Amino acid sequence: MLDDSLLDTPEALAAADHRALLRGAAEAGARVRTAARYATEAGVRALEPDGRPRAVLIAGPGAAAVSVADLLGTLAGAACPVVHLSPTGVAPDAGALRWELPGWAGSVDLLLITTPDGGEPGLALLAEQAYRRGCTVVAVAPAHTPVAETATTGHSLFVPMATAPYEQDEQPPVAASAPGVLWALLTPLLALLDRISLLSAPPEALEAVADRLDQVAERCGPAVATYSNPAKTLAGELADALPVIWTEGTSAGPAGRRFAAALAELAGRPALVAELPEALAEHSALLAGPLAAGADPDDFFRDRVEEPPALHARVVLLRDRPIGGLTAAPAARELALGHDTPISELEPDPGDELVTLAELIATTDFAAVYLALASGS
Repeated sequence: MLDDSLLDTPEALAAADHRALLRGAAEAGARVRTAARYATEAGVRALEPDGRPRAVLIAGPGAAAVSVADLLGTLAGAACPVVHLSPTGVAPDAGALRWELPGWAGSVDLLLITTPDGGEPGLALLAEQAYRRGCTVVAVAPAHTPVAETATTGHSLFVPMATAPYEQDEQPPVAASAPGVLWALLTPLLALLDRISLLSAPPEALEAVADRLDQVAERCGPAVATYSNPAKTLAGELADALPVIWTEGTSAGPAGRRFAAALAELAGRPALVAELPEALAEHSALLAGPLAAGADPDDFFRDRVEEPPALHARVVLLRDRPIGGLTAAPAARELALGHDTPISELEPDPGDELVTLAELIATTDFAAVYLALASGS
């Protein structure tokens, strides 16, 4: 059950936030600025590339690496294929994970290693394998870790991960879906891929992203009441609901998948994700089934104290394009409301693709954190 009173009590939220998730969300803009500075100090902006790589390979543990690969692949578009290397192993522990390069990887490919831990021996072995193949390696990891030491030798570039003191002391380690982790890993790689002309992320664009993240933090912070706080409102709407996340627009797709990963890891909530217009066919049977809000007429007579509520779907529509033009949003609303399924909508303020994407990610990150704290996850 969601504790509604906790959402509007900043002191209670702070007391419940044992993993410093709210602080990480609030500091996202500062994390981008720090990570961009680290990238510059490491020499990313001074690189003189010979040309574009044939492919970009991304390896790392957990949901953070998946999100980084998803975001970079979306932003790079057709300029270059971006391939996420999934780990294998008997457990998700750092010591048990292993990565392998594809058989075709060679000297014309770029390997990016992203890890908020830095202690994975499998990533160090992957870097050594890449050196033997002639791949260029760029790693973003905490300083003074085995991965950092491996990446400072050979044909490679190492960028220290922008971490906060409270994260270094965190027990257990910070979750891979924590808001600060994503931006600390992603920002240096945005600067790198801008330098090799795979996407556009010059210093002024990264500063604009940091400014937009600061604006979201002001709008969605714990001191802002629920009625005017879009993240708290969304968290309250998703209480006792199965989130069915629909996205529209190219960059909204990775934002929706990131939201689902954060809900699972931070709040312990399952979620379904699909992109419009395919989502209308993919989830139409789901909304017509027992998960629809109007599917159980006996729920009206349920004892609100003794009986737990039935799980019903709620559509969350994330859009990165302005209202008007070619859009499937009206059909999405019609399908959801036609099956008595409530719908929540998030659309960013106008801006460049990278800025609007940052706003969607930041708002949904705050919502996942509030849902986690208010439900006791």
